[in-house]
Amino acid sequence: MSRYANKLTASIIPYTPGEQPRDQQYVKLNTNESPFPPSARAMEYMAEHMRSLNLYPDPTAEELRRAIAMHCQALKEEVVLGNGSDELLYFAFRAFGDTDRPIVSADITYGCYPVFAAANGIPYERVPLDEGFGIRPEDYDDRHGVIVIANPNAPTGRALTMAEIDRLAGAHPDDVIVVDEAYVDFGAQSVLPLTKKYDNLLVVQTFSKSRSMAGARLGFAVGDRRLIEDMERVRNSFNPYNINSMTMSLGLGTLADRNYTHANCLTTIKNRNYTVTELMKLGFKVLDSKANFVFASHPKIGGRELYLALKERGVLIRHFDQERIRDYNRISIGTKEQMDILLEKIGEIL
Repeated sequence: MSRYANKLTASIIPYTPGEQPRDQQYVKLNTNESPFPPSARAMEYMAEHMRSLNLYPDPTAEELRRAIAMHCQALKEEVVLGNGSDELLYFAFRAFGDTDRPIVSADITYGCYPVFAAANGIPYERVPLDEGFGIRPEDYDDRHGVIVIANPNAPTGRALTMAEIDRLAGAHPDDVIVVDEAYVDFGAQSVLPLTKKYDNLLVVQTFSKSRSMAGARLGFAVGDRRLIEDMERVRNSFNPYNINSMTMSLGLGTLADRNYTHANCLTTIKNRNYTVTELMKLGFKVLDSKANFVFASHPKIGGRELYLALKERGVLIRHFDQERIRDYNRISIGTKEQMDILLEKIGEIL
């Protein structure tokens, strides 16, 4: 770090992304990417727009916002786009958090939340998960600020129902509730309909997981138009051209091919259920997951030990060295063939 870094920058502990190795080929089950390529229609849309790359993209992303609004049964004024959902979460923290309005979230959840709070000089309050690693909405009753719920939660995969989010939003009329639905398409219940009921509810989704566009970086948030105006004020102060032309066209093509996305989600759910069954046969404890990953531990081998042993054998999974979860590993769900290799290697190790 240079001697010129300000105090805020110097105090930030950056988020550590999952490994993206280039030194060898791995069965890559560590970053919750889709194992399926973007749809052929999405690629066709992108090819049509590549000739206009000499021009700046539409800063309002009008066509894509309309398409997403139609998909979500919202108005385009109720939609804001981001360079991945991470950017939108950062914008939300910047727009609604403050020194007297902390970010409030689970003690075990997506690791970017405390980083984004620190980067904006916002206090961060952790609410412990219960013994089964679940979020209890009632534990937030006496908390106030910007309440952030990953649903399904990462890295646990557990999800709240719409009724539970409904109760949470209703109990906090003076607080912004941000629901991060990055993994919602793999079996959880989206709370997008509740944005019509509550003007304090912001729902964030991504094209990275179920829609096979992690490399293109596209996310969107839906909420009351006044919340979206606040988000747009931050976006336009940061980068009004935050969505590039190719990503816009890929997004439009993906939305036009929803059957492809739906089929991939069903395949992922099938592969998840298969993997859970086989891991349990091997003696693993596996949390109930509504995401495209599972969270598992084994009584005879530590989480880090299993992670390293699998890495030596060419399989990457994700280990987190937090005290409460260091015996667990998060395993992304890939193709059936990838999951069989994982299970084979685990069998060898055990």
